[in-house]
Amino acid sequence: MESMKDKAAIVGVGYTPQGKVPGRSSMSFHVEAARNAIKDAGLKIGQVDGLLMQPPMAAMGDFMVAPAYLAQKLGLRVRFMAAHDVWGASAGCMAQHAAWAVVHGLADYVVCTYGENALSGISEYGTALNGGGEYGMFGAVAGYALAARRGIHELGTGPETWKEIAMAVRKWANLNPAARYHDRPMSYEDYYNSRLVVEPFRLFDICLISDGGRAFIVTTAERAKDCKKKPVYIMGMGQDHSATNVPQATHLAGPIGAKVSGEEAYKMAGITRGDIDACEIYDCFTYTVEMTLSGYGFFALGEGKDFLKAERLAPGGDFPINTSGGQLSEAYFQGFTALIEAIVQLRGEAGKRQLGAVTKTKAPEIILVSHNGGVMQTHSTLILRR
Repeated sequence: MESMKDKAAIVGVGYTPQGKVPGRSSMSFHVEAARNAIKDAGLKIGQVDGLLMQPPMAAMGDFMVAPAYLAQKLGLRVRFMAAHDVWGASAGCMAQHAAWAVVHGLADYVVCTYGENALSGISEYGTALNGGGEYGMFGAVAGYALAARRGIHELGTGPETWKEIAMAVRKWANLNPAARYHDRPMSYEDYYNSRLVVEPFRLFDICLISDGGRAFIVTTAERAKDCKKKPVYIMGMGQDHSATNVPQATHLAGPIGAKVSGEEAYKMAGITRGDIDACEIYDCFTYTVEMTLSGYGFFALGEGKDFLKAERLAPGGDFPINTSGGQLSEAYFQGFTALIEAIVQLRGEAGKRQLGAVTKTKAPEIILVSHNGGVMQTHSTLILRR
């Protein structure tokens, strides 16, 4: 693969209200997030000539959420456009495809968007994810529960490890006013007392469902110099997709796509895992975080219990992860949650949760971002730098 190191940068991010936001369509979140990202970058609508969007997951009443309609609502005339759905890996894949587009002249500025009314709207959110209905299995939680059971059997993992992840991300959420669980500290007792949803997962092992949207803008490193905000450069990227659903899967106890996609990203960036200052990991489930970090080489399969301690992962620790609270404790916007938090951290705009002196951690120069889709069936990796 052609090296794309530092050839493209992310120059704008867009937020919307999030959590439970009644009366909003998925399209309205796409539109608002895109407009806010364009404004954040200091661009005019007419300068944006590329659009990638991730459609909502079968939200009733939003079947017309498509890139052409979004472009029309934004007032864009684009020369690079697509609906882009690699499940939870989409944000990272979109950033990669947008980078290739701007570097090779297919567009100057590409806005990438996500929006969904999954909490307030009538939705089939994840209900039939990845098949398995013929086996009496319905939904992502059941699929990941089977994966986690395999992990318990092969690796000896379980709640003793996962509680540390849940605790750490909650501590970050407690520093983020926009997070769902901002005002709800969590103890180990709270974790163990939370209800079992699908064994072995308790409530706090499972990501949130959220209304809202996010967006970001990619351009060339050269054009980025003229934008309003400090650029965040894409050092490395990679993808790996097993594309095999749970009943046929052999990857459920690792290695998952993080291994190959991470190796590609490290190679392009010209760094090793020792150069990473923080990780923003796709945390649809606590077990996913364990498998992803193992795939990236931070510890061997089955050694998560010794590595993953809340005091290391939380504010003040030497290995910070998911500094917004992640999908477990902030909000669920597929891979956009992790990616945009990495950008905000590298721009130094994270407020009370900012890495560095504020949280008694290392000031970040390089952040690794993971994206995972299906039941660990798709994976993309980005390595970003300030």
